[in-house]
Amino acid sequence: MSEKIVKTDDEWRAQLTEEQYQVTRNHATERAFSGRLDKHYEAGSYHCICCGTPLFSSDTKFDSRSGWPSFYAPIDEANIGKTVDESFFMRRTEVHCDRCDAHLGHVFPDGPQPTGLRYCINSASLDFIDDTSD
Repeated sequence: MSEKIVKTDDEWRAQLTEEQYQVTRNHATERAFSGRLDKHYEAGSYHCICCGTPLFSSDTKFDSRSGWPSFYAPIDEANIGKTVDESFFMRRTEVHCDRCDAHLGHVFPDGPQPTGLRYCINSASLDFIDDTSD
């Protein structure tokens, strides 16, 4: 992994759209079925919208019918940080980009094999790079 990225709120706001900022920096969640990448199934990889770290591959994406892009494994576990989220009277595992601490979404133990995990990720936190990109 590369060096940790730290920016001020003003720097993040200048780089991101308002929705991207709210999701990645303030732990907001986009509305179910509203994200541009929910039903997106082209070959490629999904990178952190804040710092470009590769997070997920289209090879592990699946339709969870949850309304958010879902993956059963990250490209590299070292790129994903996890914390306990006890908001809204629930106990969940939040996932974030380990390089820049961008909030990505949550991981649940109800995904398909081989991992049994469902990384439920906000489209606003991702940038898609197709396999034909240089």
